[in-house]
Amino acid sequence: MRLDIYLHERIDADMSRNSIQDLIKDGCVRVDGREVKCHYKMKENDVIIAEVPQVKEIDVSPEDIPLDIVFEDDFLLVVNKPAGMIVHPASGVYSGTLVNAVLAHARNLSSVGGRFKPGIVHRLDKDTSGLLLVAKSDPVHLGLAEQFKKHTIYRRYIAVVKGIVQLDEGEIDMPIGRHPRERTRMAINLGAGRQALTIYRVLKRFNGFTLIEVYPKTGRTHQIRVHMAYLGNPVLGDSLYGTKDKLISRQALHALEIGFQHPLTKENLKFSSSLPADMQVLIADYRIK
Repeated sequence: MRLDIYLHERIDADMSRNSIQDLIKDGCVRVDGREVKCHYKMKENDVIIAEVPQVKEIDVSPEDIPLDIVFEDDFLLVVNKPAGMIVHPASGVYSGTLVNAVLAHARNLSSVGGRFKPGIVHRLDKDTSGLLLVAKSDPVHLGLAEQFKKHTIYRRYIAVVKGIVQLDEGEIDMPIGRHPRERTRMAINLGAGRQALTIYRVLKRFNGFTLIEVYPKTGRTHQIRVHMAYLGNPVLGDSLYGTKDKLISRQALHALEIGFQHPLTKENLKFSSSLPADMQVLIADYRIK
């Protein structure tokens, strides 16, 4: 068994596998007195010493934050998340998140994701706006998660990317994994990455920019941003995979539509949102007409 998997199953703490991997990379885990890699394969009689920092118990509290609710029934919510809002508490941020807002709105949320992610079936990056599903019960959460796993969830994004995308439409089928040196970044990783497929179509070409619609068929972290950067057309304003831009203060990426089968009623549902004001202004700006 891999060392990171072994520790994740045995450390009695609310730690994700990524957190365990960070401990190993930081030298907090030693096998027979020496530092090893996350993928180290366990051997009989190995002596493992892991220094796990004590985690202060944090409560995630309901907060009266306005929500743009596109759809709601007794089982789930479809929320239009604004750019700049973090989806769930993490990395020292425990307030002002979508979870804090949803906790104040709904009495019951699914517990599948743990106490920091109640109801959260999938995520959007902080500076990506658009539609997000929130489950109110565990069966609904698991039903939606299964649809994501089978890639049957319909998702349509709108993005403005730098440069002129040459093909009118295309697909990017390149595996994505954690960047080997920078932990906040993902990267194309042919050896250890997970399969990732993105389909795109050009809507309009401007002077030095391209407006596209994007259909991610898998759900890897930063998938659209990594794939478009790989294509040579990073999302405009994406400082992590491209550069900041004075035309917009965040990455010009919006989750415009989402479609799925309701886990309980079995009804096929599809919802749309409006393009946020900053992207509307960007597209209409005289500099990129």
